[in-house]
Amino acid sequence: MAFSKKERPPRTVSRRDFLKVAGTVILVAGVNSPFAIAGSVTKYPPSDGYILVDIKKCQGCVTCMLACSLVHEGIESLSLSRIQVVQNPFGAFPGDLTIEQCRQCVDPICVEQCPENALTVNADFGNVRMVDASKCVGCGTCVEACPYTPSRPIVAADDRYESELKARKCDLCANTPYHWDQKGGGPDGKQACVAVCPVGAIQFTRTIPVQKGDLGYKVNLRGPAWERLGYPTT
Repeated sequence: MAFSKKERPPRTVSRRDFLKVAGTVILVAGVNSPFAIAGSVTKYPPSDGYILVDIKKCQGCVTCMLACSLVHEGIESLSLSRIQVVQNPFGAFPGDLTIEQCRQCVDPICVEQCPENALTVNADFGNVRMVDASKCVGCGTCVEACPYTPSRPIVAADDRYESELKARKCDLCANTPYHWDQKGGGPDGKQACVAVCPVGAIQFTRTIPVQKGDLGYKVNLRGPAWERLGYPTT
């Protein structure tokens, strides 16, 4: 995308130019049941992990999306990615793209409203909010229930179930069938999007982010090197 001289910040490297050249959290202690999290009470234990993103650092290469679908589905497919890089070709930095990922909500509406109990808080994988495909009927209730846009769960045909519709959502790569590491993913393993991002715009944390809005999930991961490239570091 070309910017006019008036629009282009001085000495700033655009996302596209970068690719050409380079090829207030909340601490929660002593959680008991019912679970007191982020100033509210929920019946669900908190997830052991969360994904944070820096949309000003992201270059829009969609490597994270391809890696996500690859470890989950065995193919590279933007349509099957659990993390979404949403780009606006007519926008100007930093409003030209955003990254939307599952928040592993402390009070997950998708889990609450699933009529088949196919969405669970899985204690075997660090209380990650996950889809049990064997129970899912592809009704899309989770997609409709998600309060965020775009909806974090997706529903698509699943070849492992004779092309039946099944929901998917970010599970921090827990129990992924095509993971490259023997230890796998999940909160104690490696998350594909974090591992492959070439500019470090995605980060894993165990600390519960601020739940109001996107403040706790969209963070600043830029350092002095990015300032030298002309990127804002505040």
